[in-house]
Amino acid sequence: MKTASVSEIKKELLHYSKEELLEVLNKLSKYNKENKELLHYLLFEADFEGNYIQKIKEDIEIEFSGLDARSWKTMKKSIQRILRTIKKHIKYSKQKETEIELLLYFCQNMRELNIRLDRNPVILNIYKRQLIAVNKALLTLHEDLQYDFKESLEEAEAAIEGM
Repeated sequence: MKTASVSEIKKELLHYSKEELLEVLNKLSKYNKENKELLHYLLFEADFEGNYIQKIKEDIEIEFSGLDARSWKTMKKSIQRILRTIKKHIKYSKQKETEIELLLYFCQNMRELNIRLDRNPVILNIYKRQLIAVNKALLTLHEDLQYDFKESLEEAEAAIEGM
């Protein structure tokens, strides 16, 4: 069975009544947790991006505080799990400012772990990839916004240059 394209789905949804659309959205939210989370963001969080970012930052702090630093392997897996969650929230938002702020906050929490990043190349590469993503997203912003994030980015880059 071939799945319809996004444009075909949009055209078909135009023919639905309000009640039918509500029923479709309800069904959509029941089958996948990610769909439900996206609907939650769109309905309750999209208008208050600052609060959304703050909630995610609190979740990141909780995750980092519970990080098991006894072995590199478990630490790497925990860091990757945290990063997957952050990327999911970035995908919901689709705003470059949110992406930059969350990734810089992730890097800040990595620095606060007080681990030697150069001792584990995998964790160091995770950190470096986030800095590259921040730089790429930063280029798409207005100059004034770029300036606001530059200092935090320079701090994050200085952490790996000093090794």
